[in-house]
Amino acid sequence: MTWLNLHLHPLLSWSLLADLSLGMALGAVGGVFGIGGGLIAIPVLALGFGLDQQLAQGTALVMIAPNVMLGFWRYKQRNPIDLKDASWLGGASVASTWLVAHWATRLDAGQLRWAFAAFLVGLSGLLWWGARKRAHQAEAAASLHAAAAPLSRPGLGALGLLSGVFSGLFTVGGGLVTVPALTTVFGVRRQTMAQGLSLAAVAPGALVALFTYASAGQVDWTRGLPLAAGGLLSISWGVALAHRLPERLLGQCFCALLLVAAAMMA
Repeated sequence: MTWLNLHLHPLLSWSLLADLSLGMALGAVGGVFGIGGGLIAIPVLALGFGLDQQLAQGTALVMIAPNVMLGFWRYKQRNPIDLKDASWLGGASVASTWLVAHWATRLDAGQLRWAFAAFLVGLSGLLWWGARKRAHQAEAAASLHAAAAPLSRPGLGALGLLSGVFSGLFTVGGGLVTVPALTTVFGVRRQTMAQGLSLAAVAPGALVALFTYASAGQVDWTRGLPLAAGGLLSISWGVALAHRLPERLLGQCFCALLLVAAAMMA
């Protein structure tokens, strides 16, 4: 037993260090794009560590849930985010997240993985189109000196419900849908503002989804907790970097990230 412990302790230490380092890298990426790091965490856990799709999504939620809450606070410090707008998004997302997450834990893992990859490809196309449309809107607004219109709160509630559907199904889908919707449909002109509001929709839904996946036994806590600790250490760096990058470059990098994640899953 002593000989076995001597050999296991170094392995456990290296595994813990690897998970913490991975969490830090994912937290920084999540901070830059306002997604909590789960977009990359899920393919890495599914392909690099051999977890099936539901277990990868549930384990990623251990990192996503605290990361999105901290990320929202950091974005709120740098952007004039209306907390009432945020509450419409976040409150509406809870119910649909809970319902869909229960269903998602029972789906075939292979089909869910392909659906996730297809979702990312389609979303990258929507983001690319939205970025071009937003550029034209910004030029028109600048020429007319137009002020930004207030956001429709019933519309935000509907977007929160839609965000919850994708959060329950893919765990990271809510934030990925909310950002392009805010910039293209609701006319939010700043990418960082949209990412901050998106985190308001994702945060409560992530907690609900984590509880649902954990209740179904689809969470690896020994891997998820070190990932979460690493992410909390670095997400603020990513938020700071997001506010230094040009808006157009940030949007293009987000599209590229979606395509990379889709290729990994496919």
